[in-house]
Amino acid sequence: MKNMTTREFLKGACMGAVGMAAGSALTGCDPKDSKKSPLDKGVTIPQTMKMIKWRFQTYAGTALAQHVCKPAIDAFNKVAGNRMHIDLYYADQLVPTSELFSALQAGTIDGVQSDDDSMSSAADVRVFGGYFPFATRYSLDVPVLFAQYGLDKIWAESYKEASGGKVTWLSAGSWDPCHFATKKPIEHLSDLKGLRVYTFPTAGRFLQQFGVVPVTLPYEDAEMALRTGTLDGVAWSGITEDYTVGWADACKYFLTNSLSGAWIGSYFANTESWAQVPDDLKTLFKLSMDSSHYYRQYWYWGGEADLRVNGGKLKLCSIPEAEWAEVEKKAVPFWEEIAKASPRAKAVVDIFRKYNAVMAKAGKPYRY
Repeated sequence: MKNMTTREFLKGACMGAVGMAAGSALTGCDPKDSKKSPLDKGVTIPQTMKMIKWRFQTYAGTALAQHVCKPAIDAFNKVAGNRMHIDLYYADQLVPTSELFSALQAGTIDGVQSDDDSMSSAADVRVFGGYFPFATRYSLDVPVLFAQYGLDKIWAESYKEASGGKVTWLSAGSWDPCHFATKKPIEHLSDLKGLRVYTFPTAGRFLQQFGVVPVTLPYEDAEMALRTGTLDGVAWSGITEDYTVGWADACKYFLTNSLSGAWIGSYFANTESWAQVPDDLKTLFKLSMDSSHYYRQYWYWGGEADLRVNGGKLKLCSIPEAEWAEVEKKAVPFWEEIAKASPRAKAVVDIFRKYNAVMAKAGKPYRY
C-alpha cells in the first residue's frame, strides 16, 4: 500500500468535499418528477418543498400591534427565510375580533393572538382570558400561573375539546393592568354610575354592579367614540396603551385603582395548519412567542410608571382605598359564581385562590 503524503491526503479530501457539495446542490433543484442524480444513481432527488404561508391576525390595532405582536412575527419570518412566511393582520382586518375563534376553527386563518374573551372563544376557560377581576396583581403572575400552577395544561385541554381538535392553544402571556381612562375625574365609586365604557366582556359583566354601562364596538373605533361622546371612557388597558393608541388624546383622566394586574392573552393556531409546520419551525415559533411575552413584560412595566410621572396628557385620580376595598370584596362572590359554571372553571378558580394565598403569605415584594 502506497504511503500518502499530507499534501496528497488533503487534496483527496478536498475533492471529495467538492463532489458532496455538488451532489447537495443538485438535490436542491425543483424537477417535475423525481430523478436520479448523475453523480450517484442510487440517490433520489426530492422535490423542493413549497413555502408555508400563514394568515395570522392579532386582536391589536395597527399602533399597538407594533409592540405586542409585530416584532416577534418579523423575527420569525426573518429566520424562517423561504421556508415559511406569516402575513400579519391587525384588529378586524380579515374578520371581526369577535369571530377570530370561529375563523380559526374553520381554517379561514391559520393563527391568532388574542385573549379568549374578546374573540368569543367556545372554550370554557374563555371567561378567564383578558381581565378576570383581581385574579392577578402583577404581570409576572401570569407566566407563573401557566408554567408552574398548571393553567397551561387546562387551556390546552379546553381548546382541544371545544374546537373538536381544530384549534390548538400554544402559549399565554401577560399584558398591562386594567385601569379606567375617562373624560371626567373618578374620585368615588358613585362616579362610575352611568359611565359608558369600552371594556372586555367579563370585566364589563363585573363592573355592571357598580353602574358601569359596558359598550362593545370595533377596537379601532374606540378613539372616535370617545371624541364624539359615544363613550365616556375605556377600561381596556393600562396607561401605556392609552398613550400608544390615542386614547390619552381623547380622555383627560387616568384612574390609578386597578381592576386586574395583568391581561391574559394567548397565541393560537389552526390545528391542521400547525401540524404542517416542521418541528424546527415549530420550535422557532415557540421562541418567537417567548420573545413576544418578554418584550411586553418590560415595555408595559416601564411604560406604566414612566407615563404616570412624565406622560403629561392624563391627570391621575383615585378612589379612596376604603371604597375600592368594597370592589375587591365583590370579586369573591363573582369568582364563586364563575366556579359553578363547570368543573374546569372551578379548577381555574381554585388555582387562582391557591396562588394568591401563597403570594399573600410570601409578603413583600410579592404582595403588599
